Amino acid sequence: MGRRVRRRWRVGSLFPREGTVLWAGSLALASYPEKTNFPNPLWPVISSSPGGGTGFIGTALTQLLKAKGHEVTLVSRKPGPDRITWDELSASGLPPCDAAVNLAGVNILNPLRRWNEAFQKEVLSSRLETTHMLATAITKAPQPPKAWVLVTGVAYYQPSLTAEYDEDSSGGDFDFFSNLVTKWEAAARLPGDSTRQVVVRSGVVLGRGGGAISHMLLPFRLGLGGPIGSGHQFFPWIHIGDLAGILAHALEASHVQGVLNGVAPASTTTNADFAQALGAALGRPAFIPLPSTVVQAIFGRERAIMLLEGQKVVPRRTLAAGYQYAFPVLGAALKEVVA
Repeated sequence: MGRRVRRRWRVGSLFPREGTVLWAGSLALASYPEKTNFPNPLWPVISSSPGGGTGFIGTALTQLLKAKGHEVTLVSRKPGPDRITWDELSASGLPPCDAAVNLAGVNILNPLRRWNEAFQKEVLSSRLETTHMLATAITKAPQPPKAWVLVTGVAYYQPSLTAEYDEDSSGGDFDFFSNLVTKWEAAARLPGDSTRQVVVRSGVVLGRGGGAISHMLLPFRLGLGGPIGSGHQFFPWIHIGDLAGILAHALEASHVQGVLNGVAPASTTTNADFAQALGAALGRPAFIPLPSTVVQAIFGRERAIMLLEGQKVVPRRTLAAGYQYAFPVLGAALKEVVA
């Protein structure tokens, strides 16, 4: 290896609303050989919790970047050590950085929120307004970042029991959620090609301390878990470590651009398969289904579709881009999560 050069990276997180993951700015130091394909200074994204801290995905991404030798500074509502505030960022514009990552939006499946017009507007604004704000800041930056990564969702693809979707498949125009993804990705689009643009459409994120698993563990530990609805719907999932890994790969690999599906390669997994695997990981039975009528009563008919229907999504471009999954198999992923 040749002489190592210390390079500055930027990473962070920002969001003015409750329960969202958004864009961040931070400082980090990294060492790479002089001859490298990695970007220089970087700005990935972290999430913002109601208290202004990092969220589930943002925490995992921060930990991964730190493990790679990067120092992380959050852009948050509140000032503090290793933080930049929203107001500072708004007043000063986008600091010099090599990449930006956006993990945006309030939790759509929050069972404590009614699916009414007010919450729908919040779901939209928490994604579209902030994404547009960061994209505008990138466009106006004297030295725009080399990479810009956005995380959306597989709700772009229409639920089906037979269709298979890769990154080139059509979608984004059949219901509230698919249209949301279309508008979300459009808000992030930059003019020209001076900044490399990547969109990661994430599946259900599985990991310790957050995500979908956090709401499921108690009933499953009590032996009261089971499939949702019929259980026949596909269940596109990804381990939190792999989602963070895909984001880091998208930031570091200069050849990666366009849409990547952020799902595990086990694309045939159904909701019933997931329930059985989670029960097995916990050593508990998992045969008590959650009826569709109950799901609809809790979440509303439109929102319940996200749980009662699913898509078979394959990460063709993600694999072709050279990402190597740490958790390609559901059983091993769940055992790590519940260990």
